[in-house]
Amino acid sequence: MNRHTAFLSSIIFILIWLQACETGQTPTLLRDSIHAVLDSVEGDFAIAYMDMQTGDTISLQANEVFHAASTMKTPVMIEAYKQRKEQGQKMTDSIVVYNKFYSIVDKSEYHLTPENDSDPELYDLLNQKISWVDLIDRMITRSSNLATNILIDQLGAENVTKSMRRLGANKIQVLRGVEDLKAYEAGLSNTTTALDLLHIYEKLAQYQVVDSSSSQAMIDVLLNQEFNTLIPAPLPDVVQVAHKTGSITGVHHDSGIIILPDGRKYVLVMLSKNVSDMEKADQAMVEVSRLIYDHFINLHTRSGKSDQAITDKSN
Repeated sequence: MNRHTAFLSSIIFILIWLQACETGQTPTLLRDSIHAVLDSVEGDFAIAYMDMQTGDTISLQANEVFHAASTMKTPVMIEAYKQRKEQGQKMTDSIVVYNKFYSIVDKSEYHLTPENDSDPELYDLLNQKISWVDLIDRMITRSSNLATNILIDQLGAENVTKSMRRLGANKIQVLRGVEDLKAYEAGLSNTTTALDLLHIYEKLAQYQVVDSSSSQAMIDVLLNQEFNTLIPAPLPDVVQVAHKTGSITGVHHDSGIIILPDGRKYVLVMLSKNVSDMEKADQAMVEVSRLIYDHFINLHTRSGKSDQAITDKSN
């Protein structure tokens, strides 16, 4: 796409958005604005949004299947809290760090390397004990692949998927850990849809995952996310985002709960694939995040709901 076409696309979505603000027809026109932004970039995108106050949703290609990348680490965290509670065990209990895993294709052994991991420091703790909660924190906030593989190995990938079904996520598949190259070559990868991730974060935002205290603990972990270039990027500093990202070649995702200072919340999931220019795709998704935030604020201000705050359990 040339600069002239991109410029015209930008003008179009700005005009659409201004019309939305003036007429109050925000859901439909917001969807059109999002389409205009994403259509200006080469790639495939999915968006799922839910207003936690009204239950209103906006979705684009929300049932399309995407490689899950590291977004599957939130389901793994949920399964860890679920199993620890069911077994009457504490999150502060310890587990030994190890780096030996087996392919789901033929059970052949493979190992991870710190050079290909966003949390290389964990490899310094091999054969040492670490708490479950610390391992989970590294998996979410630093997107540690080693922490993820240890947790999936301990919990069972099939159990993670079963738990997601009980939360209403009907298509998400957690099949394996990270860097199982034989599985990847065989087409066996973790997958998700924007709608599935929306269901998961909706339940978390309602404190209905495992139990209210576990939901709050998981939200607190997600609030400490260190990768903040998509959903949080255009938002005011006072807005909290409890989220998990994911990225591989041609893919960049973000998904989570956006929490305003007065406790109002919405859930947003943005998925991408087949992207040729990731910088442009990221800019487009940042713009989508801004459009949705503005829509949420304008809607509740216009409807007189801006002062009807919900208690924010994360404070």
